[in-house]
Amino acid sequence: MRAAFAAGAVIDLREGPDEDVRAGGRWGEERTVPARLLRELLLGDAPGALRLAGARITGALDLGDGAVAHAVTFTGCHFEEPVVLRGASMRSTGLIGCLVPGLDGWLLKVDGNLFFENSVIDGRLTLTRAHVTGELRLSGARLTAREFLDGGRPAEGTDVWALWAGGMVLDGGFFARHGFVARGGLRLVGAQFNGGLFMERAVIDNPGREAFSGDDLSATTMVLADGFVARGAVRLPGASVRSLLSLDRAVLDGALHAGRLQAGDLRLTVAATPTGPVDLEEAQAAVLHDNEHSWPADTRLDGFTYTSIHRPSGESDPVGRRLAWLAALPGYAPQPYEQLAAWYRKIGHDDDARRVLLAKQRRRRRTLGPLGRAWGRLLDTTVGYGYRPWQAGVWLLVLTAAGTVLFRHGHPTPVQAGQAPFSSFVYTLDLLVPIGGFGQRTAWYWTDYHQWVGYALIATGWVLTTAVLAGVSRSLNRA
Repeated sequence: MRAAFAAGAVIDLREGPDEDVRAGGRWGEERTVPARLLRELLLGDAPGALRLAGARITGALDLGDGAVAHAVTFTGCHFEEPVVLRGASMRSTGLIGCLVPGLDGWLLKVDGNLFFENSVIDGRLTLTRAHVTGELRLSGARLTAREFLDGGRPAEGTDVWALWAGGMVLDGGFFARHGFVARGGLRLVGAQFNGGLFMERAVIDNPGREAFSGDDLSATTMVLADGFVARGAVRLPGASVRSLLSLDRAVLDGALHAGRLQAGDLRLTVAATPTGPVDLEEAQAAVLHDNEHSWPADTRLDGFTYTSIHRPSGESDPVGRRLAWLAALPGYAPQPYEQLAAWYRKIGHDDDARRVLLAKQRRRRRTLGPLGRAWGRLLDTTVGYGYRPWQAGVWLLVLTAAGTVLFRHGHPTPVQAGQAPFSSFVYTLDLLVPIGGFGQRTAWYWTDYHQWVGYALIATGWVLTTAVLAGVSRSLNRA
């Protein structure tokens, strides 16, 4: 061991390439290395590098608060006790394909890479406030929180964490890709991923609890996609992802809490509708991608802003789908409607923007009292709340035609002799237009049922005019 360490050579004790490290407890003395020897070598001043494969490590490897100036690589090793790297300073370190009953790396500093690829970690992996200047690789690793070991079933409402890494700083990327499985949640509160976080086809199993806790984390890129599965809640409130945050083809068996999230390209094109609520209140995105599965019944979007919405090719009725999306939101909030309308105006679809704002007024009407609802229905019917002022013109044409036909039948009485000839068309217009006059209404009068029809047309004219003014005023105020 000492000679190989000094030479930086590999000590390979494996009997074959496919050994099961879980069976390492039965390996013989010829494959057994005491942890105290490794500690002596790693904390000593002699130059060298530790490259050990297929060994059974007995005793606790405790390098806490130590300065390790050597590269360290364990491959296919079986550790009988947890590894302690608390407060240690190390160069590139790898535990690849190993079995480790937990690792404490609180305040660990690694000048280089930290690899756990294809390892089995039975117990919590702690990297709280660790700083790694290179990459952290967990692809193919299997993490099991201690509460799940030996068939354990954690009590309802308890926190269960397989990875505890709040405040961790990675200058390189975080890779927990294909084959990564965690039984227990990943706690990454306030962590910094300067090289991005990539978890394609990873599985986190922590049902009824938090699967991914990333409150206030920051990352250049964050990819939880291509078969990523989270059984439990995914939390990203206050997180900042400067480039891409992708949940493309992900499965969320739980809630997505992402209030105050800031993301560049936000892809919510999940494989199936999340089973819990999706909360994006006060979140911000430059570009939003979604699909028919993105929005469950409990979706919260109040304060959510975006610069653009990606429109898939072949989308037949985008505004209709968007209105159905907003209509499904629980409760009434004006901001989601106004945000969507602002986007349509930005891309030059003013008609679609008016449809959205009209839908907003109709949704708001449900929250009003009886008088408010009645007045709202009148505005809707007459001028579409000001977003369809042409409806008032249609009503005027219909009433003018009806009045013209009605007043042709009968004989009005002139107010005085020598009046201009009676015109049913002009007389009807004179009744409907409350401002100004054509002289017919004051020159002729009726004494039968035509008189009551005239009163009705006068009242309708005032209502239409008031509705038009109110609607146009609302449109100008929203412009």
